[in-house]
Amino acid sequence: MANTVTFQATGTSSKMKTELKMGNHGMIIDEPPSMGGTDTGPDPLSTLLAALAGCENVIANLVAKEMKFDLQGIEFDVKGDLDPRGLMGKADVQPYFNQVYVYAKVTTDETVERIQELKEKTDARCPVFTTFEAAGIPIEANWEKA
Repeated sequence: MANTVTFQATGTSSKMKTELKMGNHGMIIDEPPSMGGTDTGPDPLSTLLAALAGCENVIANLVAKEMKFDLQGIEFDVKGDLDPRGLMGKADVQPYFNQVYVYAKVTTDETVERIQELKEKTDARCPVFTTFEAAGIPIEANWEKA
């Protein structure tokens, strides 16, 4: 592919803790003590949901500029439901999210209809959102005016 951009994370792990580098940035992913970690960073699943919020924000700002949309800010609340028995090895339980919820409050002077247009265009172009969709994970996304 001629127009491919490569993203990379490298790191080292010790027990449940992984220390990562992404370009000039560092991140720790860990588990709480109840899962055998030291709680020095967020868990991997919460990090995945945070990536969804961050990606939606970036794409929303790109789309808003194209639409000449007055985007003053967005507050996100992203949740995912998962049955932990799957990641603990129970064969008949999926080890990934059963459902993901995205709630966004958009600070703007725009109409509700324009907010929905921004949401639809953002969801269609967000690599993290569309990765969840491609994996068949249901996403309920609601954007409203703040």
